[in-house]
Parts: sequence; C-alpha cells; structure tokens
Amino acid sequence: MWASVVAAAALIGVTVALVVVQVNDGDEPGRRPGPRADGTVSPTPSPETYPSESPQEETTALSSPSASSRELPAGYESFVDPQGFRIAMPVGWTREAVPSEYGIDVVNYRSPTGERRLQVFEVAEATAQESFELLLSPQTPKAPGFEQLAMYDLTGVDVTGASLEYLVDAIRGEPDVGAWHVVDARFEASDGDRYAIIAYGRDDDGRDDEFELASTGVEWFCPPEWTCDAQ
Repeated sequence: MWASVVAAAALIGVTVALVVVQVNDGDEPGRRPGPRADGTVSPTPSPETYPSESPQEETTALSSPSASSRELPAGYESFVDPQGFRIAMPVGWTREAVPSEYGIDVVNYRSPTGERRLQVFEVAEATAQESFELLLSPQTPKAPGFEQLAMYDLTGVDVTGASLEYLVDAIRGEPDVGAWHVVDARFEASDGDRYAIIAYGRDDDGRDDEFELASTGVEWFCPPEWTCDAQ
C-alpha cells in the first residue's frame, strides 16, 4: 500500500510512456475515447455488475510476476475484464464501459456510493513526457481548482511509466463531494502498448486510498491477450 508520503519512491517502478491528461469543462483528464483527451465521452454507459470471482483458469493464466509475489490488499479481487485485461479492484464495485476510437474501451469501476472510481483505458501518446506536457501546457483547459500535487516515477516489474497526483474541485457527471483527489498512472505494459489506470476519490477522507487503488491496479494489470506468468 502506498502512503502519500512515500509514494514518490514507490508508486510502481517504471519510466512510463504515458498519455497526457486533459481536463475540460470540469471533466477528469486523460481519457482517450478517440482524438479527444478531455474526459468527455458519449454515449453515457450503463453500469454492469460482475461476479466478484473471475474464472480460476483465467486468473491463473494471467498472473504477473509482480502480482504473484504478493497478496491483494484485504477487500480486493482479481478480475478479468470483458475487454481482455486483468485488473484488481475492491470487491462489490460496478463496471461500465464507453466505446473508444483508440484501443480498448474506456472502462470505469465505481464504488457503491459513487465516491470512488478506478478508470482504465489505452492511451495514444507515445511517451509520458508528451502526455504530461500536453496536460500541463497553458493551452490545455483545466477543471476548476486543478492543482498539481506531485509527479512520480513508477517502479515495478512489468511496466514502465509515471504517475501524476492532483486535485480538482469537480468532475462532470460525478457526485459533488468537494475536492477530488486523483492519482493518474500511465505506463507501457508488457505487450508494448500504453495504458492508463486512474484512481479518483474524495480528498477529505485522506489520500492513501487513492494511492492504494492505483498502485494495486497497476501491479495486478495484465494486458489483453497477454499471458503474465510468474518468472
């Protein structure tokens, strides 16, 4: 589990090829549903609830070196998504997906209260530097209250990338919880493609839970149609 104090050193080791996040009109950044990266996607998807246990044979076939060497945090489950990738998320969350013009669908997992979210999508930019330069450039509109807190290198076995931590006052389509705390990890996975795993949560309940959500997701991630056997 990452603590916000030590996340700079541990946020999952990598030199990520991540995509820049853009936040327009109060949306969260970084989703890549086509040529846009502004967090707006249509149509609105319908939530789907999935069993808490993925088929054992699929889970075994997709266990990665990093994942197989550690246990999931209490309350988490390993899940093979219909898009083909494996992820880890808290038990009992719902899933929704939005078609993307680039790569896999944009997939969102939400807590029962809607106050926490884990987002997964495939990014188009070639490097983390390009992605963050785009996000942080003066030309990129930001959501109200956008405040960059820190940027970290990812340090892990199977991915190379980086992570951006920031706050926003509101995210379009999400509950009004006050400030949102976001940990946005973007990385090149073992299949050579680039993905984003972004954790969202209210800021007033502490920040460690977003770090744990994002780090567990990245450490347990296995790309579509890829076998992540222990080495």
